Amino acid sequence: MIELARRALDKGLQWNERAADAASNGFDWLFRRSELVLSGLTDHEVIFEGDPMSVRYYSLDGVAHIDLADGGTLPVQKIKHPVPLVLVPPLGVTTETFDLMPNRSLVRHMAACGFQVYLVCWGVPERRHATLGMADYADRMMGQALQAVRNHSGSQEVSLMGWCMGGLLALLHAGLEGTQGIRNIVTVASPIDMRGGGLVAGVAQAINTPARLIRKYSDFSIYALNPQTLHAPGWVTSLAFKLTDPVGSVTTYWDLLTKLWDRGFVESHSTTSDYLNNMLSYPVGMVQDLVAKMAVGNQFAKGEFKLGQKMVRFKNIKAPMLVFAGETDVLVQASAARGILDLVDSRDTSFETAPGGHMGVILGAQAQGVVWARSANWLAQRSGANSARSGLRRKGPRSDAGKKMALRSQ
Repeated sequence: MIELARRALDKGLQWNERAADAASNGFDWLFRRSELVLSGLTDHEVIFEGDPMSVRYYSLDGVAHIDLADGGTLPVQKIKHPVPLVLVPPLGVTTETFDLMPNRSLVRHMAACGFQVYLVCWGVPERRHATLGMADYADRMMGQALQAVRNHSGSQEVSLMGWCMGGLLALLHAGLEGTQGIRNIVTVASPIDMRGGGLVAGVAQAINTPARLIRKYSDFSIYALNPQTLHAPGWVTSLAFKLTDPVGSVTTYWDLLTKLWDRGFVESHSTTSDYLNNMLSYPVGMVQDLVAKMAVGNQFAKGEFKLGQKMVRFKNIKAPMLVFAGETDVLVQASAARGILDLVDSRDTSFETAPGGHMGVILGAQAQGVVWARSANWLAQRSGANSARSGLRRKGPRSDAGKKMALRSQ
C-alpha cells in the first residue's frame, strides 16, 4: 500500500512538473517565439557578397566537438581535407537551410568531419530580381561563388553538395562548356527526369500537354510574360510547399500541443515552423526556364541543352557522383533523381535511397546518421591531395546505379 502511494505521488509530481513546463513553454511560444528559434547560429565569415548571392565560410575554430540530434557528440577534426566542400541549397528557402539547429546543422557536421565548408547563399530575391533565370544562377552566380571559394581556400578543385534545386544548379554548372575543377558531386533529391515519377514530375507532365497544344496552334511563349509583373511574395512558396502535405501541416500542431512540456521538442517545432513559414519568393525568370526546359521539353533528361549562350552537356561531367533520393519523397521519386547517372561520363557513381521525404531526407533527425554520414565518408575518400590519382575512380564499368548500399551500417 505504501509502495502504491509512493508511485502515485511520484507520478503526480511528474505531471505537476510537466504542467509547469508546458505552461512556461506555451507562454514563450505565444509571446516570445523568437527565443525558441535556433536556426543560423553557427559562426561564419562572409567571403563574397553580391546581389543577391553571397558565400559563407564555416570553420569551427576553437570548437572541440559538436552536439548531435541523438544526444551524442562528434569530435571536430583539426586536420582539414585539401579539397573544400561547397554546399548549394535550393532557391526559395532561407540561408538557414543547412544550419537549421545547433544539433541538426549540416554545415557544422561537415566542418566537424574535416571539410573546409562553404555555403552559397542565394539571398532574398526582390521584385527587381524577378528576371533572374537559370543561366544567372547556374552559370554567372555559381561561377562567382566557386571562384570566391578557390581564392579563399587556395584550392583550384572543389566538391559540390546540393539539395533539390541546389543539386540541379550544381549539375548544370558542372555540365557547362569549359567548367573545370569540380572534384566530386553529391546531390540529394534533385529531379532530372520529369517523366520519372513524383509530384514534381506529375505537375511537369500536366503542364506539358496543354503547352504542346498552345505551341502547335499559336506563337505564344512563356518568355513573353513580364517576370516583374508576376513576382509573388515568399508566402506563396511557403503555401505551395505546405500543400504537398496538408494533413501533416495541421497534425504537427497537435504534436506540439501534446508535447508542450518538452522544451527540446518545442524548440525544434518552432525552428522548423519558422523555416517553413518564411520561405522566399522564387524568381519568375527561373520559373519560366523550369517550365520551358524541364516541364515542357524534359531537356535535362536528354542530357544536352542550351543555357543562355552556352551549352550544357551532362556527359562533360566526369567527377565522382553520389546521388540520394528519399524513400518517402512524394515530390521527387527515386526514378526522377537517379536519371543523371545515365547521362554523365563519370566512372565512380553511386545511387542510394535514404529515410525521409523531400525535406526529411536532408534536414530530418535521421539525415545525420545516413545522408550526412555517408556523404562525409564518401567525400573524405575522394578529397585528398592525390585522391584523383589514387585509384578511387573505378577503371571498369560504371557501378550499378540502382544498387542500394547498406546505409544504416555506416
